[in-house]
Amino acid sequence: MSKRPSYSYIAVEGPLGVGKTSLASLLSERLKGVAVLEKTEDNPFLPEFYKNPQKFRFQTQLFFLLRRFQHCSEIVQMNLFRKVVIADYLFQKDRLFAGVNLDENEFWLYDQIFQILEQRIPNPDLVIFLQARTEVLMERIKMRGRKYEKGLSWEYLDTINQAFNEFFFHYSDSPLLVVDASDIDFVHIPEDLDDLIREIDGMGTGTQYYIPLSSRNKTGSN
Repeated sequence: MSKRPSYSYIAVEGPLGVGKTSLASLLSERLKGVAVLEKTEDNPFLPEFYKNPQKFRFQTQLFFLLRRFQHCSEIVQMNLFRKVVIADYLFQKDRLFAGVNLDENEFWLYDQIFQILEQRIPNPDLVIFLQARTEVLMERIKMRGRKYEKGLSWEYLDTINQAFNEFFFHYSDSPLLVVDASDIDFVHIPEDLDDLIREIDGMGTGTQYYIPLSSRNKTGSN
């Protein structure tokens, strides 16, 4: 029997509305760890960004970069207490948003700061990438009803979604578990969460693709 992998730092990542925070919270409870959850509403520029992206994009992105760097730096201290830390974001995702939101000159300046900060951030022991179709993301965003997200367009969300897929297609800094979250419910179906945790326990190196239990059951019944 192989030894159960030991993780001290897990990052859950994916596009807007995919369910990162919900899964990170559930995993922290089941694994008796500490959840590090991003509060995007703390960014004072974000509501204005959705109203006028061109005017507020650089301030919004720089605030996110510095706040994410602060949180990721704190993860190093948390690991000293020997508890697994589950974060609902990956530091490198900030650059992904910057590439979509900023113009060429703004991105150049942003990237100078990013490259300096990234060197001081540890890589997770495991990254869980949640994928979903853009129409699913749009529906979930509408359901959660955040006021500042009402102006979010399908086109912008789809661009972000495709950027995430492209980024993780090439990602190799940590073991990566890719999960199709379009038709899975970790919150309300305990069996889905149990099955995912078994998959995490069996993770090796490189990239693995998780097929949800419900999808496997449908395939088996055909």
